[in-house]
Amino acid sequence: MSFTETTTRSWFSKLKSGLAGLVIGPILVIGMIWLLSWNEGRSVQTYRALVEGAGIVVSIDNGSVDPANEGKLVHVSGPVKPDGTPEDPMLGVSAEGAAGLNRQVEMYQWIEDSSSETKKTLGGGEETVTTYSYKKEWRPRPVDSSDFKQSDQHQNPEMPIEGDRFTVATATLGAFTVDGKAVANLGTESPVKLSPDVINQVTAAIGSDKPINANGTTIYVSQNRQTPAIGDLRISFSREDIAEASFVGAQKGTNITRDYKTSNGQNVFLSAAGKVDAPQMFDAAQSENTLITWLIRGGGLLGMFIGFAMMLSILGIIADVIPFVGSIVGFGTSVIAIILTLILGPLVIAIAWIAYRPVLAIAIIAAGVLLAVGLIYLRRNKTVAVQVPTTLGRA
Repeated sequence: MSFTETTTRSWFSKLKSGLAGLVIGPILVIGMIWLLSWNEGRSVQTYRALVEGAGIVVSIDNGSVDPANEGKLVHVSGPVKPDGTPEDPMLGVSAEGAAGLNRQVEMYQWIEDSSSETKKTLGGGEETVTTYSYKKEWRPRPVDSSDFKQSDQHQNPEMPIEGDRFTVATATLGAFTVDGKAVANLGTESPVKLSPDVINQVTAAIGSDKPINANGTTIYVSQNRQTPAIGDLRISFSREDIAEASFVGAQKGTNITRDYKTSNGQNVFLSAAGKVDAPQMFDAAQSENTLITWLIRGGGLLGMFIGFAMMLSILGIIADVIPFVGSIVGFGTSVIAIILTLILGPLVIAIAWIAYRPVLAIAIIAAGVLLAVGLIYLRRNKTVAVQVPTTLGRA
């Protein structure tokens, strides 16, 4: 089920977009410069906080609360027991002994996919052929069909109920109390078997005139679940269980909290499933910090490239008066945008490093300079060594 639409765009319309790019592009580049700089600062501050925390953390026994550790950064491991039972108040489903309960709701909906092919036309304009296709899928989020190209023929109803998560407020770890959501985050998920009573709760909650049936772990709101129709629902639950956990946080009375601040003002709170010692937990946190740093660097460089490309796009648009010339210029501006990104991006990161890690940055720069000088020196010596005088004839 698909249809094709052909649209044309004049050279003057493209020129307006190019002029807009001259305004938006620099703003995007400046934004990415700020993002890259902020990211380096965030990374350094987190690294220092974790190093400081690893050096002062106190591993304690979970069997008793020592007042001498009040306010200190402590590490505690052991069996965890949720306080209370997570329950879905709307549908009356609960999970005895679990730390968390997830309600998953999917609705059968129309999904629009589109693919476009654009060709340049003589005079600088362009022609775009777009193919729209429609299919039906189960989706956990409502899809807004009002934005569809053929919205009148492919309408999605409102979702009467959506997914949600319910966790216990607290859990106990020996003599200590920890945050229930933090414990649930560490749990493993497993399906919840539903009782027949839940059908009445679903009927009252969503007010549907469609038949409602429960099949073990799934509730179907459908005339025929084998051949679902648009607007049909399927609802299931999963529980989050965990037997043992480890935490690093501030000891406040009998609580292990997120309130511990290092000397640079960063909060330290770590959690892990199972019995994990403090050094392992801090190593894992450092690895996570490194991964986040590189992901943000990648996003910043990509955004910077897009900004430069927008700024330079006007050149390709002007050249599009002759289509093949515009293609060549467009390729050239993309290459220039990449070069500018590869120059400015690392430069911003390097400057941020000097600002946040002056000693390490200067040491790296000095090592690089010494390495370069050493290579030049060795190359010169090698060149001199191979210059052996040549004598023709006999003496």
